[in-house]
Amino acid sequence: MSIVTFEKPVTRVAETDWYYKISELKESCNDHRRNVFELRNESHQIRNNTDITTYWNTHHTNSAILNRRNEIIRWKYQIEILYKDLEKEIEDIKNDKKKTEEVLDHLNLNFTVTNHCLSIRDERGGADFCYDIASAELNTEQLTLENLKKMLTEICQVAWEQINELEELRINVEEDLNNKNNTICIDTRLLGMTKDSTNISLKPDPLRFPEHFGTYEKWLQQCNNIKQSIQKKLTSSKKLRETMFLPRNKARNDLRGQNGRVNYALRRRIYDTDKLKYELEWQKSNILADKEKFLKEIENLENALDKKLYSKKLVETRCEERLYRIGAELCLDKTTIELHKEQLELDNTIQILTNKLNQTKDKHNILVELVNAVEEELKHKAHTLEVDRKCLEYRIQLLDQKESIS
Repeated sequence: MSIVTFEKPVTRVAETDWYYKISELKESCNDHRRNVFELRNESHQIRNNTDITTYWNTHHTNSAILNRRNEIIRWKYQIEILYKDLEKEIEDIKNDKKKTEEVLDHLNLNFTVTNHCLSIRDERGGADFCYDIASAELNTEQLTLENLKKMLTEICQVAWEQINELEELRINVEEDLNNKNNTICIDTRLLGMTKDSTNISLKPDPLRFPEHFGTYEKWLQQCNNIKQSIQKKLTSSKKLRETMFLPRNKARNDLRGQNGRVNYALRRRIYDTDKLKYELEWQKSNILADKEKFLKEIENLENALDKKLYSKKLVETRCEERLYRIGAELCLDKTTIELHKEQLELDNTIQILTNKLNQTKDKHNILVELVNAVEEELKHKAHTLEVDRKCLEYRIQLLDQKESIS
C-alpha cells in the first residue's frame, strides 16, 4: 500500500443510526418549538387577560369611589341645607328669647308704676282712705303681673334649654360635615391617582380594619339619625317659639310620669337581679358540692385503675413465665387460655376505667369552669345591684324637685 491510514479507535455510527439521530433531533426541536410557541401564546393570553381584568377592576373601583363620593356629597348637601335652617332657627329663637326678656324688663316698669300708685293711694286720709274699685284693680294688676312674670320666666328657661340643645346639635353637625368634607377630599384624591402616580407605594397591611371600623348600614343610620335629629329639633323649636308654655306643662307631666316609671323599673330590676343572685348562689353551692363528690369519684377511679394495673402486671408476668416451659409442656392448655382471657378482660376493664376517668375529669373541668362562670356572673350581679341602687338613690332629687315644683 502506498498510503498507510489509521482509523480512530472509536465505534462508528451506522448510516441508518445517523439518519435516526438526525430525525430524532429534528422531532425534538419541532416539539420544543411547538411547546415554546404554545407557552408564548398562553403567556400572551394571560397577560392580556390579567391586563383586562386589572383595568376593569380599577374601573369598577373608581366607579365605586365616584358613586360613594357622590352619595356623600348628596348627604352633605342635604345636611348643609338643614344646617343653614338650624343656624337660622338658633338665631330666631335667640331673638324670641330676647323679646321675652324685653317683656320681662318692661314688666319691671309696670311693677314700679303699680307699686307707686298703691303707695300714693295709701296717702289718702279720712273717708277717702278706703278699699275702692281702683284699689281692687291695682291689686288685680299686681297679681296679674306676678303671674305673667312667673310664666315668662319659665318660658325663658325653656328657651335657654332649647338653645343649648340646638347649639350642641350644631356642634355635632359641624363635626359631621367636616368629616364628610375630609372624606370627599380623600375620595377626590384617590380618583386622581393612577398606577403611574408618584405618591403611591406598597403598604404593610392595606386590608386591615381599624378598631372602630363601622359598617355602611351604621353610617347610613347615622346620617339618617342626624337628619332626623335636625328635623326633630327644628320642629320642636318652631313649636316652642309659637306656643312655649304648652310644651313646658306637657314636659313637666311627662317627666313626672316617666320618673315614676323609671323608679318602678329600677326597683323591679333590683328585685329581679337580687332574685337571680340568690339563685346563682344556690346553684354555686350545689355545683361546689357536686365538684367535691366528683373529686372523690376521680380519686376512687384512680385507685381502682392502680389496682387493675397491679393485676395486669401479675397476669402478664404469669404469661411470660409460662413461656419458659420445655418440650411438650409448652402447649396451649386451659391455663394459658384462662390467662389470655384474663389479660383481655383486664385490658378491657382498664380501658373502661380510663375512659370513665377521662370523662369524669372532663366533667370536673366543666364544673370548675361553670363555677368560675357563676362567680363571674355573681360579680356582675353585685355590681349591677350597686349601680341600680345608686341610680335609685340619685333619683331622689327628682322627687324633691317635683315637690318643690308642686
